[in-house]
Amino acid sequence: MVGSKKHSTEEEPQETPRFQQKTLTAPAPFADETSCQCQAPHEKLTIAQARRGTPVDRPVRVYADGIFDLFHAGHARALMQAKTLFPNSYLLVGVCSDDLTHKFKGFTVMNETERYEALRHCRYVDEVIRDAPWTLTPEFLEKHKIDFVAHDDIPYSSAGSDDVYKHIKEAGMFVPTQRTEGISTSDIITRIVRDYDVYARRNLQRGYTAKELNVSFINEKKYRFQNQVDKMKEKVKNVEEKSKEFVYKVEEKSHDLIQKWEEKSREFIGNFLELFGPDGAWKQMFQERSGRMLQAFSPRQSPNSSPTRGRSPSRSPSPPWVINKTSPPSSPKAASASLSSMSEGDEDEK
Repeated sequence: MVGSKKHSTEEEPQETPRFQQKTLTAPAPFADETSCQCQAPHEKLTIAQARRGTPVDRPVRVYADGIFDLFHAGHARALMQAKTLFPNSYLLVGVCSDDLTHKFKGFTVMNETERYEALRHCRYVDEVIRDAPWTLTPEFLEKHKIDFVAHDDIPYSSAGSDDVYKHIKEAGMFVPTQRTEGISTSDIITRIVRDYDVYARRNLQRGYTAKELNVSFINEKKYRFQNQVDKMKEKVKNVEEKSKEFVYKVEEKSHDLIQKWEEKSREFIGNFLELFGPDGAWKQMFQERSGRMLQAFSPRQSPNSSPTRGRSPSRSPSPPWVINKTSPPSSPKAASASLSSMSEGDEDEK
């Protein structure tokens, strides 16, 4: 016996890595396609012994069974708990066939092959047992060398029994797991049934025929009309969103234009005041030009030696264009009046 244990201990490091590598890189094997992984003599264990990590020469073989229809997170969490009950465990998962499930529980969405494959690809599963029994028998437990059975602690009444796991609990082989609230296969089916019209319209839109969906001719036309209405609503919604975006851009540009117009208006008013204001450049220019005009209309002083041309100085009248230097015109208007009088005098002489 000691030699046998030693031999098993020496072989275990080779078997365990090989098994773990196969599980991590490939789907879990089916029980009817592989030999039992436990090579050591199968001795009955207590839960306390299993939790201490014994025996060291083989993993603790834990069994969990179910229907696993529409495999979801609640299923995966239950299997995770079963896998991690003990430090070194090997999880076998039994999946009931369609015949047993339809007989004792009801119709399933997925067929047995689909349910088998879903379990094979769960990371916590080491081995899948197809066509698992509805009630566990001693022969089944012995055949697969099962140490413990993992399931939630709620009594499962079926097949004429108040609890199909009652004899497992009495034998000390039952280890409870916790259910995940808020998720179950029944909940998922209830959502689909509740929103049946939505999913029927969805699949019609994706190319499924009314016959494939078991939809009547009238309902098919109704669903297609509703799809067209939804498309129209979506287009209107998109147009509204684009219109809002356009209006926002116009308002933003209008704000920028008004701001620029205000800046230009201030600049224009400032330039106008600089040019035409009380102290503006136009006033200064007008004053300069008025001074030049006054200088232009003022007569030059004649030299003293100029000849008299035979006229008496006392009788010779002053020329009409001569302007007295002592009284220059006070404004451009006076100068203009003087020029007018001068021109009238010339006409009288003629």
